[in-house]
Amino acid sequence: MATTITYEDFEQVEIRTGTVVDAKPFPEARKPAIQLWIDFGEPIGTRKSSAQLTVHYAPDRLIGRQVLAVVNFPPRQIGKFRSEVLVLGVPDENGAVVLLKPDIAVPDGGRMF
Repeated sequence: MATTITYEDFEQVEIRTGTVVDAKPFPEARKPAIQLWIDFGEPIGTRKSSAQLTVHYAPDRLIGRQVLAVVNFPPRQIGKFRSEVLVLGVPDENGAVVLLKPDIAVPDGGRMF
């Protein structure tokens, strides 16, 4: 079971909506991945992410899709690519990532609460 946290702990995690504006294969990654550029609107702007989404998603099919991502983790260097946000998903029955997204289009940068 996960460690219990307070609501104040949860409030520190910034989960926001963004729209994928570009996506490219990332063959240099150790595990199959896709490079994403996600627009979170102002004041955050466009941020990059490396996401292991290759089982269910092709890069060209991700462009224009809204996603949820943690925007206040420190960046991670993945090869020559700097991943700035953590795109959120859940595993399917085989462990492949399925993206989380709003049911209805919402403004980019909207904070999950």
